Amino acid sequence: MPVIESKQKKRFFAGFLAAAATLALSLASFSSYAGTIVRISTSVGDYSIELLDESAPLTVANFLGYVERNDFNGTYIHRAVDNFVVQGGAYRFELYEGPIDVPVGNTVANEFGASNVRGTVAMAKVDGDPDSATNQWFVNLQDNSSNLDENNGGFTVFGTVLGDGMEVLDAIDALPYVSLGAKAPNAPYFSDFYTNPLTFVYLNAEVTQRFSSATHVYESATGLLISSVNIDAGAQLISLNFNSVASDLGFVIQANAESVIPRQATFDGIANYDSTAGLLTIPSLEVNMNGSVSIINNVVFRLIDAANARFLLESYDI
Repeated sequence: MPVIESKQKKRFFAGFLAAAATLALSLASFSSYAGTIVRISTSVGDYSIELLDESAPLTVANFLGYVERNDFNGTYIHRAVDNFVVQGGAYRFELYEGPIDVPVGNTVANEFGASNVRGTVAMAKVDGDPDSATNQWFVNLQDNSSNLDENNGGFTVFGTVLGDGMEVLDAIDALPYVSLGAKAPNAPYFSDFYTNPLTFVYLNAEVTQRFSSATHVYESATGLLISSVNIDAGAQLISLNFNSVASDLGFVIQANAESVIPRQATFDGIANYDSTAGLLTIPSLEVNMNGSVSIINNVVFRLIDAANARFLLESYDI
């Protein structure tokens, strides 16, 4: 599809949405889940969690509060213990400032029920205080039930990792780590040699309508677009989120600055941004139009507002 002239923008936007709505994938290609889905984007790769809304409602509400305030976006994994857990949620890193604490809300009452087996997600808490969980959470890398189900009132499991997501957690577990004190006791890093915290494993957390393992996903109901981008042929690799914004020009997305995190390596299907041309190209974008899911190829956005990191949809293939 050729680049679209300005007078065609509104018709093009309508056509994009119509194409997304009519190119529905087979219902057999995706599953229905009972719990809220949260997608975790990391420097190593993305995975999704299904929350146990009914069996751990207080813990889920607590976790979602942090997610919805974007408190977890841009945080780093500060503790990865080999064949045990991968833990985060507590700290960001600011250049020239160091670790910054994520604001802590009220503690949540312990709701131990589901067992701490491999692939479950649970809350961290203070030793000797079962009701002390706040913002720190971890993924169990193995069956830890004989330990974590028995200690400190049992550690509350509030979610499970979906699909092949544990491959991402195992890859994080396989990284080297550095011990820098209480705010980075076992912090994994993805560079060949540790030089500074910019190569820690960072993450974002966003509520999504459905589980998807696609690299690039857009949801019309939330206006959320999740992507990973190769900037200027490898000058920088990042993961980030965008949100659609109202515009008379057509379909416009805006990058969320707090969600920009480093990505370990490029991969087949990563988006590309050419800063000279101001063009962001997504090879394959999965679009969820309120449950009607489609694939749009070679999606091109043009930078129209550098100060606000806003991009206008230029073209696509169907």
